[in-house]
Amino acid sequence: MADAITPTCNDADDFLRFFDEKVKAVRASTEGQQLPTSITPLADVSLSALSPCSEEEVRQFIMQSPTKSCAIDPIPTFLVKVMVDVLLPYVTAMINTSLREGRLPSSHKHAVVTPLLKKPGLDAEELKNYRPVSNLTFVSKLVERVVSSRLVSYLTTHGQMPQLQSAYRRHHSTETALLKVLSDVYATIDRQQVTLLGLLDLSAPFDCADHDILLRRLRHKFGICGTALEWIASFLLGQSQQVYYKGRLSVKLLLLFRVPQGSVLGPLLFLLYVAKLFDVIAECGCTGHAYADDTQVYISMPTADHSYATDRLTKCITRIHDWMACNCLKLNEEKTQIIWLGTRQQLDKVTVQTLKLPNATVPFSSVINDLGVVLDSQLTMANHVAALSRSCFFNL
Repeated sequence: MADAITPTCNDADDFLRFFDEKVKAVRASTEGQQLPTSITPLADVSLSALSPCSEEEVRQFIMQSPTKSCAIDPIPTFLVKVMVDVLLPYVTAMINTSLREGRLPSSHKHAVVTPLLKKPGLDAEELKNYRPVSNLTFVSKLVERVVSSRLVSYLTTHGQMPQLQSAYRRHHSTETALLKVLSDVYATIDRQQVTLLGLLDLSAPFDCADHDILLRRLRHKFGICGTALEWIASFLLGQSQQVYYKGRLSVKLLLLFRVPQGSVLGPLLFLLYVAKLFDVIAECGCTGHAYADDTQVYISMPTADHSYATDRLTKCITRIHDWMACNCLKLNEEKTQIIWLGTRQQLDKVTVQTLKLPNATVPFSSVINDLGVVLDSQLTMANHVAALSRSCFFNL
């Protein structure tokens, strides 16, 4: 009788090495790319200091925060909420000192990473099937919430939030992102046109973000300077992480780049990092919309001009690839999904069925998953209804 195959048993250090090597490989693939040497003019407005917070504001942030704890929290979060009246003066003083001095203590810049399977049913022994989820201490997230509120208020007041980005913005969600794109598509269908939609895939974009590029962009494009910029620099520089897996922590790793995806402030900084991408898309004559790093690019044309539409989208995705590489990000062309959208009568006239990109030839899909919604070429929603019904019956 043949011996049973013993599955490999990964530990926390294996995950730490894998995640680190993946980021280094992505960064290495973009080496040699340089940003244009043109000087970006300084923003007309500026944010030089972060205003102090009151005890009542801190209390509100504490009570509204999820009752989750990190493995390195000195006390559980629920206890912080129970003892909020006693702790409030000290926590408020600590936060205001951090804002005033423009720096974040090292203890607030250490993250515990939990590996989670990307999709149910994937092989649990394959490291590539996991994505890292960072978790920081409750107090560090509390400071981030205060800083984030100041940044969002400043950016919103001066109209500097990316208008075609639906993530981490009040009154915006995956639902509003889908509604925007589908509304544009339905409008073109009414004009007897077809739409070519591309869903872009990036490799570990949060983990590959370059600190120097981000800080320069915050200074020039968004006018963040003084102690406000010093605080963000302190937040980014000197970060470290450990992986927590099967009850143990890995060794500690110092991070030279990234914005923490599991943090409060990291996702907002990433939106500002890639905000110029929408200008690149518009310059190519296409339309873009994004939810965090899930970017959609589309172009609509009369059916007779569908070959011209594929050429324009090809040039646009090529430009995006180059812009990403200049910003230390990698576009996965082979994982990019492309689909024609329109009525059956109009789609029958379309003859082009592949998109030839510099590093891959992408066949057009008949069905795609767009932010959790299954779309087919004719937008019948039949595939989505079927998938939703299967899920409901399974749970019932």
